[in-house]
Amino acid sequence: MLKANTLIFGGVATLCAPALAADEITAYQSFAGYSGLINTPNASVLDKGMIDIGYNNQLDLRGVKYLDGHNYIFSAGLFDGLEVSGQIASNSMHDNLFYSEGRGQLRDLSFNAKYQLPLIPAEWFSVALGAKDIGGAANNYETYYAVASKELWDFRFSAGYSVSDRLSGQMDGPFAGVEWQPFDWFALQAEHDADAFNAAARVTIPKKWLYDIGTLTFTSRFYSNSDFAEDDTYWGVNFSLPLSPRAAKIQKLEAAPVTATPTAKQTIITDSAPKNSTLQNSSHKQAAYKPVTTLPAQVTKPEHLHNKKQMNNEALSLKRALSNDGFENILVGYNKQNQLVVKFENAVFNQNDLDALGLVLGRVAEHIEDQNTEFYVQLEKYEIPQFHVIGKVSNYNAFLNNNASPDLQVNLGAMSMPAGLSWIGLTSANSPYFKPRVTLSPALTSSHATELGVLDYSLALRADVDIPLWKGAGISLGGQVHVTDSDDFEENAPFKHYREESDFDRAMLYQTFALPWGFYNQTQLGYMKDRYDFMGVRNETGWLSPEGRHKVTADFGYFEYQDYDLTKEYQTLSYQFNWVEQDITLHATAGNFWYEDSGARVESRFWFGDSYLAVYLEDTNVQKVGLAFSIPLSPRKDMAVSKYGQVKGTNAWRHAVSTQIGESHNQLVFNQAYVPAKAVNLDNAWFNQGRMSTQYVYSNLTRLKEVYSQYR
Repeated sequence: MLKANTLIFGGVATLCAPALAADEITAYQSFAGYSGLINTPNASVLDKGMIDIGYNNQLDLRGVKYLDGHNYIFSAGLFDGLEVSGQIASNSMHDNLFYSEGRGQLRDLSFNAKYQLPLIPAEWFSVALGAKDIGGAANNYETYYAVASKELWDFRFSAGYSVSDRLSGQMDGPFAGVEWQPFDWFALQAEHDADAFNAAARVTIPKKWLYDIGTLTFTSRFYSNSDFAEDDTYWGVNFSLPLSPRAAKIQKLEAAPVTATPTAKQTIITDSAPKNSTLQNSSHKQAAYKPVTTLPAQVTKPEHLHNKKQMNNEALSLKRALSNDGFENILVGYNKQNQLVVKFENAVFNQNDLDALGLVLGRVAEHIEDQNTEFYVQLEKYEIPQFHVIGKVSNYNAFLNNNASPDLQVNLGAMSMPAGLSWIGLTSANSPYFKPRVTLSPALTSSHATELGVLDYSLALRADVDIPLWKGAGISLGGQVHVTDSDDFEENAPFKHYREESDFDRAMLYQTFALPWGFYNQTQLGYMKDRYDFMGVRNETGWLSPEGRHKVTADFGYFEYQDYDLTKEYQTLSYQFNWVEQDITLHATAGNFWYEDSGARVESRFWFGDSYLAVYLEDTNVQKVGLAFSIPLSPRKDMAVSKYGQVKGTNAWRHAVSTQIGESHNQLVFNQAYVPAKAVNLDNAWFNQGRMSTQYVYSNLTRLKEVYSQYR
C-alpha cells in the first residue's frame, strides 16, 4: 500500500511539475551537519552570507548506533564555495555525565567544513571536498569525503567516497543519493550511506509567509534498513536566513554603472562644465573604481554664475537638513570658485559610517542647484578627522538618478581646505560635547556541550556611557546588572567564578590624537574592575596605511590592585589586512595577555553588511579553534543625540564558541588570549570597526545611493 501511494503521488507530482516546479534545487542541511541529504553530503554548499540553524533527534552514538537524542547544528556560507558548521550532539540536555544519571551518555562539540571546487562549469556537474569533526580532542565522528553532484530537471544525483571509523559503517566507503524537488516547498530524498538505505521527505514554509525573514523546513526520515537504529523514524527542523538581510537586499539592487548625461532636477548643464565631470565608461566595474585627480578650480567664469545670496540660502538649507538628520558638529562653507565644504560628525548611523556619508552626499546633491559645484565632505569624530570625499554635484546627481559612475576622490585623514571660504553661521551646529551616550548590550558568558549540560550561561544587561568633553577626549563609564543564570553558574556551582555579576566596573578618562603619517593615539586613565579593583593606564597606538589596507596597533596597559600591593599589565601588537574585494579582514595578535598567558591569535572575519562570521585560532597556554559572530543590536539609524543625550543598542555584539585542539582531552579554558574590552577605542569610534579604507567606499557605492533613497 505504501509503495502504491508513493507511485500515485509521484505520478501526480510529475504531471504538475512543469507548472509548479521549483526554480532551483535547495541546498538542505543533512542530519549529519553538512549540506546534503540525510546522512550523506552532496556537492552543493550554502550561499555566501546564508546561515542555517537546525535541530534533529537522530543521535549517532559514537558511530555505534542511532538513538533518540539531540543534534544542534549551525551552518554558514563564509564565501563562495566554502561552508562551515558546528554541531552539538547529546543524549540529554541537562544530565550530569559525572553522575550515574549520565553514565555512558554522549555530549560532543564538533566542527565541519566543505568546499566546492571552482572552475567546473555549472552545466557539467559540481564537486566538493569535506571533513567532519576536525581538530577536536575526542573525534567521535571524524570523516573525510569527496562527492560529485549533477542536477537534471527536478533531480539532483550525488555520488562519492568517504572514510570514517564508525562501527556502523556509515560514511565509510562509497555512497550515493538522489533528491527530487518537484515544488519549492517539497522534496523527497533517498540515499545509501555506505551502510544502509534511507529515505526522507522535506516540507518548507516559504520565506514570504515568514515576513521575508527566512525559510522554515521540516524533515522526516521515514525509512531506513539500518541494523543500528533504535527507532524507525527521526525528524528535524531548520531555519535558514541571510546573516545580514540588508546586505542581501543591497546586493540585489546593485547594477552596472551606465554612461549618462548628468541631469538632475531638470537642470541644463552648460557647455562650460569642468572636464572632470565627464562620466566613466559603462564597462568599468564598481569594484575597480579608482580615485580621480581633482582639477583646480576654473579660472574663467561659467555662463551662469550663482549669486552669493542664492548659494548662501542653499548652504543654509543644507546645514539645517543635516542638523535635522541628527548629525553633529556641522560646518558648511563655500567660496567664489563654486567649492562647497561640509564637515560633520556621525552619531546616528553607528553600525557603519558609510551610511552617514551616503546620506550627506545625497543631501548635498539635493540642496545645491549649481551643477558645477565641487564638494568637499569631511567626516570626523569629536573633531578627529576620519576620511574625506571630493566630487562634483553634477556627477553625483547623475549617479543618483541615472546610475552613472561617480568620480569620487576618497582619502583618509584631514583634507586641505579650499581658500576664501564663507561659513554659514558663526559656530558649528549640534555640538557633541557634554551629552552622554548610553549603549546597552547583553553580557554573556557560556559553555557548550560539557559534561554538565548542553548549554550553561550567565547573562547580564550592560550599560556603557560615553561623555565627550573636548576635542578627542571624554569620560567612559560602565557597569552591568545581573539578569539570570543556568544552574551551573549559580553561587557555589562549578562555574561560579565566571558568573556575570552586578557591578560598576569602569570609569576612565580618555584622550585621542590624530598624528602625522597615519598614526592615531588614545590614552585612558582611571578605574577598572575585572574580578578585582584596579587603577591604571591604557594606551593604544594605531597606524593606517594611506589607503587603509593595512593597520598596525600597539596596545598596552599597566594597572595596580587597589586591595593588594601588586600590579598587572599586558602588551600586544596586532596587524590587520583589509581584503575589501572579498569582504574579509584578516587579523593577527601576539603578546602578553591579561591573565599572564603569552602567545598569538589569528582570525579571519567574513563580513556580510555590518555583521560578520569569524574563524579563529589561539595558541597561548593551550591551542584552541573557534567560531564567532558579531551582529548589531540596534536599528540602522539610532535616535539623534538630544540635549539630554542618547540611548542606543550596541552596534557590534560578539559571541564565540571554541574547543581545545592538539590534546587527548578537551578541558574548558576561559579567557585565553584575553584583554579587557574598551567601550571607546580606535577601531569602534574612529576606524569604522576596522573597515575604514578608500577601497571600502568604492566597493560599496550602491549602499551610498540606497541609504539616501531610504532616508531622504
